[in-house]
Amino acid sequence: MRVVIIEDESLAGKKIESLLSEIDSTIEVLTTLKSVEGALEWFNENPNPDLVISDIRLLDGISFEIFDQIDYSNPVIFTTAYDQYAIKAFDVNSVDYLLKPVQKEKLEKALGKIKNNQPANVPFDELIAAIQNQQKEYKSRFMIKTGQKILAVPVDKIAYFFSQNKLTYIVAQDGKKYPYDQTLEEVDQQVDPKLFFRANRKYITRFSAISEIHPYFKGRIKINLTPEADDEIVISSERTPEFKKWLDQ
Repeated sequence: MRVVIIEDESLAGKKIESLLSEIDSTIEVLTTLKSVEGALEWFNENPNPDLVISDIRLLDGISFEIFDQIDYSNPVIFTTAYDQYAIKAFDVNSVDYLLKPVQKEKLEKALGKIKNNQPANVPFDELIAAIQNQQKEYKSRFMIKTGQKILAVPVDKIAYFFSQNKLTYIVAQDGKKYPYDQTLEEVDQQVDPKLFFRANRKYITRFSAISEIHPYFKGRIKINLTPEADDEIVISSERTPEFKKWLDQ
């Protein structure tokens, strides 16, 4: 089976590829694509794979846009944490809809449906309820180890998260900085997307921490944070429409 993965988070893409290898060593992952634009280019230049495993929300749009523009009739397994896309996922030839983080047994079951030519038979009401319940369980505090002590940092005291030299840090509103032992990709799934935005690969910011917003080159946006960040924070032109929508919610 030839598989294409569409996933903009590198760690999530590698995890899916690793799970596929564990489940069936004969599966060939042809490529991992990170954007709508990149996927459209790839599908226009290559034969269709036997299966696509695709996140729904990508950096430059929604993956449904891909399938609206290409001639593809093979199965798709969608992965996401956003309930508003649950029903539409099955408008394409979807064999299943998996919640993130993807679990091995769920992926294996979905692959089994494909091999046995079984149609998707997912209880929509239960699925949406499960996703909605998961969305409500955002962290209210982060447990931080400082020396010999463990400190609880409430979410409403956090200004932003950032990564540096493969380490993640929490910056509180009072300017204090704490190391945190999870990746920004993991943090992004733990905080309420109405309050926090993934500005780029290095920063997740709270709305109230944004002190200034400036137009930047080539359709990008530059933001300043309070407390002041060590880096220049630029939001890509692909992410700018989503950022503006987030600001205006």
